[in-house]
Amino acid sequence: MRRLLLITGVMALVLGAASVLQAKEITVRGKLQKTVEAGGWLIVNDGGKYLILNAKNFQNHAWFKESTGVEAVGETKDVMTTYMEGTPFEAKSMQPVDQAVATPGRDDNRRVTRVMVGGDSIVKAQPDTAILTISVVTQGRRAIDAQQENAAKTDAVVRALKSAAGAGAEVKTSGYSLQPQRMYKEGQPPTITGYEARNSVTITTGELNKVGNIIDAAAEAGSNDISGIAFTLRQDRQARDQALSEATKEAMNKARVVATALGGRVVRVVEVQEEGFRPPIPIYQTEALMAKRDVSTPIEIGSLEITSRVQLIAEVEPG
Repeated sequence: MRRLLLITGVMALVLGAASVLQAKEITVRGKLQKTVEAGGWLIVNDGGKYLILNAKNFQNHAWFKESTGVEAVGETKDVMTTYMEGTPFEAKSMQPVDQAVATPGRDDNRRVTRVMVGGDSIVKAQPDTAILTISVVTQGRRAIDAQQENAAKTDAVVRALKSAAGAGAEVKTSGYSLQPQRMYKEGQPPTITGYEARNSVTITTGELNKVGNIIDAAAEAGSNDISGIAFTLRQDRQARDQALSEATKEAMNKARVVATALGGRVVRVVEVQEEGFRPPIPIYQTEALMAKRDVSTPIEIGSLEITSRVQLIAEVEPG
C-alpha cells in the first residue's frame, strides 16, 4: 500500500512538472468588458474572449473600465468557471493602450482628439390649452351678508361658465376667502368696517375659440375679477422631440466645425447627453378684461417656446 502511494505521488509530481513546462506567457490585446461571471471581466478582441481571473488586482486603476483598450501579459488556465464565458486568463501585467492603435487600417502613430460641444434649440408651437381664473368678490357690513351674496353670484357664474365652455371643459373651485376689512387710525387699534368674500373658479379648456365667450358669460353672470388667461401646451411630445433633434444637429455641426479647424474629421460620437429641457412658459394676458364692451372680448393667442440643450462628445482624427 505504501509503495502504491509512493508511485502515485511520483506520477502527480511528474504531471505537475509537465504542466509547468507547458505553461507559456501570452500577450492579449483588446477591450475590457464586463461578464456574467460574478465580479468578472473580459478582454475581448477579434480572436475571442479572455476571462480575467485576477481582475481585482487591476480594478483600482482609473483606466480599468468598460471599452478601455488594454494589453495584458499572462497565462491561460485550465480551470472551470460558473458560466465558462471566455478562456480563463491570469494576467501578470496589464496596461491601457490607445484605441486608435488597435483599430485595423490606421497608422499606429495617429491619435484621436476628443471634443465636447453643446447644441441649443428653441422651437415655437401653438398652445392647445387655455386656463382662466375667474372670481366673484362681494362685500358686506357683516360676514354673513358678504358670504351669502357671494354664494348666490358664484352659483350663477359657475352655471354660466359650464354652459359657455361646454362639456369638454374643466370647471373647479380654486380658492375661497372671507376677510375682514379694517380701518386704521393713528394711535388707535384697527377697527373692522366690513367683510370681503372672494370665490375663485378655474376653467381649463382645449377649445381656444371659446375663451372670449367664456369671459363675456362670466361677466354677465356676476363675476367682477378675472386675474388673467394662461395659454399652455399639454401635448408637447412632438415639439419636445423636434427641439431635441435640432439641438443634437447643432451640436454635431459644431463638432464638424471644430474638426475642420483642427485639420481633421469626426470619426465617431462617444457620448450624447440631454443637458436640459425647459417646458413651455405659459403666455399670460392681463389687460382689463372686465371693461364693459359692446362686442365679444377679443383674444389674441401667441406662440410658446420650447427649449432643449444637448452636450455631445466626439472623437476627431487628424487629416
